[in-house]
Amino acid sequence: MRQRAIWSVAIAATLALAGCGSATGTNESNGASGKLVVWDWKSGDKTAAGYVEKAKADFAKKHPGVTVEFVAQPFDQYYTLLGTAIQAGKGPDVMMFNGGGQIRDRVDALVPLDQYLAADKQRLAGWDAFTKAGKIYAGPVTLQGHPIYFNKAHYKKAGLDPSKPATTWSGFLTDCAAIAKMNGTTCFSLGNKEGVGIQFWLSGLGSGILTPAEYDDWIAGKRNWTSPNVKKVFQLWKEANDAGLNNKGGNSTTLFTDAFGIFDAGKASHMIGLMSDIGHWKEFNEFLGAENVGVMPAPVVTTGATPSLPFDGGIGYGVAKWTKDPAIAADLVRALTSSAALQSFYADAGAIVSDTTISTSNAGPAVATLISQLKTGKPALHVALSSKTQELMGRLSQQILEGTVSVDDALKQLADSDKA
Repeated sequence: MRQRAIWSVAIAATLALAGCGSATGTNESNGASGKLVVWDWKSGDKTAAGYVEKAKADFAKKHPGVTVEFVAQPFDQYYTLLGTAIQAGKGPDVMMFNGGGQIRDRVDALVPLDQYLAADKQRLAGWDAFTKAGKIYAGPVTLQGHPIYFNKAHYKKAGLDPSKPATTWSGFLTDCAAIAKMNGTTCFSLGNKEGVGIQFWLSGLGSGILTPAEYDDWIAGKRNWTSPNVKKVFQLWKEANDAGLNNKGGNSTTLFTDAFGIFDAGKASHMIGLMSDIGHWKEFNEFLGAENVGVMPAPVVTTGATPSLPFDGGIGYGVAKWTKDPAIAADLVRALTSSAALQSFYADAGAIVSDTTISTSNAGPAVATLISQLKTGKPALHVALSSKTQELMGRLSQQILEGTVSVDDALKQLADSDKA
């Protein structure tokens, strides 16, 4: 999400739809010719260059006559542009999606990939985030989680043991106060200008607030927005900000640049971050030193809550229904999820990729902790929501912090949206 260029939607849609193409011919080796167009928001990143080249080279071995063109779109306009393409019934052959609601809301425009990706089912993880009604609509590239990172150096300076971070919310608040007194830092780095900060809060802290049964019901679609524990998630969102635990101006702070930068600079002691290729362990290691980057479980707020790492399939590539030869486009998806390509993405960008055969043993203690928690991790709470409800939650989260909407009213609106 490093590409932050702001385009006019109308101009961007015109330019983007001009980059259409579809391979023609057979699905036999060396038998196809034409062009495949890929839309994503990663291929323009320097850290993804090696990944893209590896994938293109792998695909070219089977389809040397097919040209592959990557069109890197700005993330903040991506789904708007994609919606325009879907309405027009033309556009890219292969497209990137976030796992969860963003792809599940658009499966009518996609080709089920089960028959094409069956051989990769065991090697790759994260399929559920790209599945609807038992059918797979994208090949997973990364695993996306929302761990709570913390600055071990701040803990040490405050006389705390970074190997034993607080396990309860009350203990966590006590530690934050001690760290703030000694280091002059805020407890959390918050960026909610895009309305995304609440997603990180819900998923990062939710397993310490909801009981295991409530958590599982939420993921299964049986969500009770008015339950005391769900309400507690949003009350703490408000209370933490009012108590000064966050940096000032969270609603005007961008998450993917400014908020991560606050943590990188050591101005906040904790950050609900990512596992993929930005706002993650590798970025923090570079700024803080690998020895100072810790990962802690969600502090327990509710008796009986069982903290777990929230993670799903992160990003993946799907195939448009309008592509002329889905089998050839699916071969490109297979190339984009090949071991060679994903090894490059991990090495260059630090992404925790979907390929379970890739070793991460040399990445440092934070990654070791994350990998050790994958077996007991559960899907992220916000990923289970539709894109419509996620967008509403983002707007309401800003209003909650501003004091222009109550938690109760916000939850009622979210319940109504979730049922629609």
